[in-house]
Amino acid sequence: MRPRSLALAAAIAVLPLTAVSLGVSTAQAAPAPHATPRVALPNTVNPAVAHSEKKGDVPAEQQISVSVSLKLRNPDALDRFLTAVTTPGSPEFGKYLTPEQFTAQFGPSQQAVDQVKTYLAQQGLAVTDVSANRQVVNARGTAAQISQAFGTHESSYLDPQLQRAFFANDDAASIPSDLAAVVQGVSGLDNHAVRKNRLAKPNSATPGAITPNAATASPSGLGPAQYDGAYNLNKTGADGTGSTVALWEFDGYQSSNLTTYDSQYGLTGPAVTTVSVDGASYDSAPGQGQGEVELDSEIVRGAAPKATQLVYEAPNSDQGEIDMANKIVADNRASVISISWGSCEPDTTAASMTAVDNAFKQAAAQGISIFSASGDDGSRDCTRSTSGSTVKAVDFPASSPHQTGVGGTNLKVTSGNGYSSESAWSTAGGGVSTVFSKPTWQTGTGVSGTMRTVPDVSSNADPASGFAIYTAGAWQVYGGTSAAAPLWSGYAAQFNQKAKAAGQPVLGEASPRLYSVANSSSYGSAFHDVTTGANQDFSAKTGYDQVTGWGSPAADQLTTALLGGGTTPPPTGGCTPAQLIGNGGFETGTAAPWATSSGVVDNSASEPAHSGSWKAWLNGYGTTHTDTLSQTVSVPAGCASAKLTFWLHIDTAETGTTAYDKLTLQANSTTLKTWSNVNAAAGYVQQTVDLTSFAGQTVTLKFTGTEDGSNQTSFVIDDVALNVQ
Repeated sequence: MRPRSLALAAAIAVLPLTAVSLGVSTAQAAPAPHATPRVALPNTVNPAVAHSEKKGDVPAEQQISVSVSLKLRNPDALDRFLTAVTTPGSPEFGKYLTPEQFTAQFGPSQQAVDQVKTYLAQQGLAVTDVSANRQVVNARGTAAQISQAFGTHESSYLDPQLQRAFFANDDAASIPSDLAAVVQGVSGLDNHAVRKNRLAKPNSATPGAITPNAATASPSGLGPAQYDGAYNLNKTGADGTGSTVALWEFDGYQSSNLTTYDSQYGLTGPAVTTVSVDGASYDSAPGQGQGEVELDSEIVRGAAPKATQLVYEAPNSDQGEIDMANKIVADNRASVISISWGSCEPDTTAASMTAVDNAFKQAAAQGISIFSASGDDGSRDCTRSTSGSTVKAVDFPASSPHQTGVGGTNLKVTSGNGYSSESAWSTAGGGVSTVFSKPTWQTGTGVSGTMRTVPDVSSNADPASGFAIYTAGAWQVYGGTSAAAPLWSGYAAQFNQKAKAAGQPVLGEASPRLYSVANSSSYGSAFHDVTTGANQDFSAKTGYDQVTGWGSPAADQLTTALLGGGTTPPPTGGCTPAQLIGNGGFETGTAAPWATSSGVVDNSASEPAHSGSWKAWLNGYGTTHTDTLSQTVSVPAGCASAKLTFWLHIDTAETGTTAYDKLTLQANSTTLKTWSNVNAAAGYVQQTVDLTSFAGQTVTLKFTGTEDGSNQTSFVIDDVALNVQ
C-alpha cells in the first residue's frame, strides 16, 4: 500500500516611479527578534545602493509592494526535459507541456504557496495575488511591516549618476529558515530599476530620444517590402496565419497609428489587443515609450501580417516585469514573445532576473519562443545608467539562457528589395553575462568561455538604415535592437505556421535549434554571416561573434533547415522504423511528455521499478481512487507493424477471483485491454498490444486505474515502447 502521506497529499485539494521623501518623518521600526533562525536571501540588494547617497529613512507608514518568488521543483529533471524537447530525434522532441502540466511537475507546490502566504499575513502584509502558475506571491504593506517581514531596513537614496531619488533596502533580505527551501527571492524592496526601450533614431545623440522635427508626413526608411525581401521573409510561403505573438511592453499605443501603417503598406490582419498586467492601462494616454510599442507592433505586422498580436502592458518595475513574464506563460495564448525593453545586468538584482528566467523556463517547456533586444549601448550596456560606461555589461532579458538575444546590424538593400550587404552596428549590444552560465547548446566557432554570451542572432538595427514607423501621428525613422527583436519574432510566427502545415512542432525555445543549424552544413545558406564592424569591445567575424551572433536570417533556407531536423514523420507517406514513446522508462524523474494524475511518476522503494529508479505507479491507496497515465503519438502511415510493449506489475491485497480493482488501456476511445487484481503476480510481466490498425492516425494511449473502497491494488508500469516498422 502507498505511504499514507502520499495518499493524503493526493486527496488535499509602466507606471511612473514616485520619488520618496528624502527626509525622516516617522522612525522605521527595527525588526523584532524571531523565534526561528533566519536565512539571508542573496542578490536582493540593488547594486545602485553601493554608489548612491543615503538621505534618510523611508517613512514607516509608506506603502510598498513586494513580489516573493518561489523556487521551481525538480530543477535537474526540468533541465533534462528542456534539452530533450528541443532536440530533433529525441522521443520528447516537440512534446511540449501545458501550463497545468508544467506547474504540476515543476512549479511550486500549493503547500509552498500557502506557507508563504501564512507567513506574510502573520507579518501584517496583505497578499494581493498569486500568479496562476504559483511562482509569485505578491503582497503589500507599510515600510515598517516590510522591514519586519524581511529583516531589512528601507532607506531613501539619491542616485548621483541619474539624479533620481529612490528607496531601497540597505542589506540583503532574510526569511525564516523554514521558508528557505521554497523562497527563491524577494523583489520590490527597491524602486530603482527601470526598464528602458531599445529604440534609436538617426543623428540622435541619445538612443531612444524622440526629436519632433524628425517627423514627416510620408514614410522614409525601410518598409515591409524591403526588409521582407532582404531577409527572404517573402519567400517562405507563410504570413503568420494561426500564430500569436505577445509584445512585452511598459507603455501603450494608439490603434489609429497602427491602422495608418497597415493602410500605407496594404497590410491586413487581426486587430491588436491589449492585455493589462497589474492594472496597467496606458493606451488612453501613452507616454514616452509609445514609439517603442508602435515600432514593435508594426515590424511584427510587416513580417507576419496575419499573426495575432497581444500587447501585454505592465508597470515599469521589478514586480511588473516578473508578473508580466508569469502571466504570459500562464495564459499560454502566444507561441512567440517579442521583448524590446531591458536593463543592464549590473543595475538589476540577480534575484529579480532569476524570477523572470524561471518564467522563461516555463515558456521553453510550453514551446514558446522569446526574442529579446540586446541593447543599444554596445558592450557597455550601462552607459546611460547607474553603473556607467566604464563597465562591460550586457542587457537583460537578452542575457537569459532561455530566450534568444537579438543584436543589431546595418543592412543595405538592393534596388530590387534584395539583400546587398550587412555590417555590425557600432552600438549593438553584446558581450558576456556576469549572472548566467553558458548553456549547453551555446557552442560553435567563436563561442568560448564559461558564461553566457550575447547576442545569438541579429538583424537590421542601425538607425542610419532604419525603419519607417508611424507613431504619435507622424512618420519617423527608427532603429535600435528594438526593431531587430520583433523582426525575428515575426519570422518565428511564420515558421510556426509552416511547421504546423508540415506536421511538426512549433519552434519553441529557438536558440538550441538555431545553434544546431549554425553548426551544420546549412549555416552558409540559412544565415547571413556578418563579418565586418564592431562595438566597443568586440568585432564581427566569421561564424559567431558578440556583436551579431550567428548573423541575420535567410528566412526561406532557415525554415527548410529547421524543418529538415524534424521528428516523427507526419501520418502520411511511408514508414521509417522508430520507437515513438517519449520517456518510456520515466527516468527523467518527471512525467513529460506523459500526462498523469497526481503522484503517478514515482521512485519510492516500496514498489521497485522494472529498470532504473522511476516508474508509473497507479493506485495502491486502498480507498476509492482513479489514476491516469496517457501520451499522444502519431503512428506513421504505411507501417506494417506497430507494437506497444510495456512491463506491468500488479500487487494486490484483494483475495479471490472477483475483479474489484481494474486497469484499462485505451487508444482514443477504443478499449484495447483490461487487467485487474485477479492478474496479480510476484514480479513484472511484459505486455504486448498490437496497434498496427492505427497506422496513419494520431492516437492517445491512456491507462486508467480504478480502485474500490478497500484492499489496495497497485498497477505499476515501466519501460513502455511503441515500435513501428
